[in-house]
Amino acid sequence: MNMLQLKQQIIDYSKEIGIDKIGFASASPFIELKDRLYQQQELNYQSGFEEPDIKKRTTPELLVPKARSIIAIALAYPSKMKDAPRSTKSERRGIFCRASWGRDYHDVLREKLKLLEEFVQGMVPDVMTKSMVDTGELSDRAVAERAGIGWSAKNCSIITPEFGSYVYLGEIVTNLPLEPDSPIEDRCGTCNKCVEACPTDALVTGGQLNSNRCIAFLTQTKGMLAEEFRDKLGNRLYGCDTCQTVCPENKGKDLHLHPEMEPDPEVAKPLLKPLLTISNRDFKETYGHVSGSWRGKKPIQRNAIIALAHFKDETAVPDLLNLLKDDPRPVIRGTAAWALAKIAPARIEEKLQEATVKETDEEVLLELEKALARLEQ
Repeated sequence: MNMLQLKQQIIDYSKEIGIDKIGFASASPFIELKDRLYQQQELNYQSGFEEPDIKKRTTPELLVPKARSIIAIALAYPSKMKDAPRSTKSERRGIFCRASWGRDYHDVLREKLKLLEEFVQGMVPDVMTKSMVDTGELSDRAVAERAGIGWSAKNCSIITPEFGSYVYLGEIVTNLPLEPDSPIEDRCGTCNKCVEACPTDALVTGGQLNSNRCIAFLTQTKGMLAEEFRDKLGNRLYGCDTCQTVCPENKGKDLHLHPEMEPDPEVAKPLLKPLLTISNRDFKETYGHVSGSWRGKKPIQRNAIIALAHFKDETAVPDLLNLLKDDPRPVIRGTAAWALAKIAPARIEEKLQEATVKETDEEVLLELEKALARLEQ
């Protein structure tokens, strides 16, 4: 079969099924990435969500025997919300990052990749393929960079000339010898806005991220959030867009190409107080279709408590007192104690003292002690 012809047929079909950009890369090992990943590991900059086997992350042939090529795809998502509800003094709202607007992108991209795989298999019946999105072994960003989808930017995102960094990435590893595309030249230049704007200094330097300090990672953790990060969280419930919104390459980029990626404003920017007592069933029904729900409701609820403290929302005090008194989860009780001291320091000491008498969890007791100590200052 003529591989040049097949490549063009794949490109044409990708447009038919709504893939916004496609590129082709060699499946040779990612040597430079391998070195960087070992360095990240040594510095303890990894989040723990990644594939732990660095060889698998950098050697496509371990995933598909005799791998020759990787087909990379990108789908653009919106950066602006239509009819976004406003946060008011009595009805404060949180925010999900743009990558968690609309239907879970993992599902959307997997469907596109499956169609693309089936098309290739129809053309070459004995072809070998393996597709992945985000949670697969390979680095989506490294593949996209090699395939010419975009350049790897200082904010650790892929920036495309057409869509900025507001793109979801996925890839298919195959044993077909498809002609690779050329990488795009890095256009970040001397711009350092993303590094300077990072709320927690997680961008150590351009292109190097300490994931353990990144708000996008921190919002997904399930334990007590370290105190140094709480005031940095603002009203973020899941993810962080700061390093993207300050990027000059993203100015004016707002693509509404896929109806399934359009956000429901009440889901993407929800009221905070109802989140505090939402049931598992209601959480799943309301938020289960978005990528930000994958860790369950507890991290979202913890972040909602922190957001209410950020707003110093006194109308939330009764709800927070109920959590401190009755919630079975130490993380929620401890975070509520911290938030109450932030919101109503002049009138909350007695309630915190009462909670200290009844509390048995050491981590919550520590939060109560620290909250009371701050009130005495």
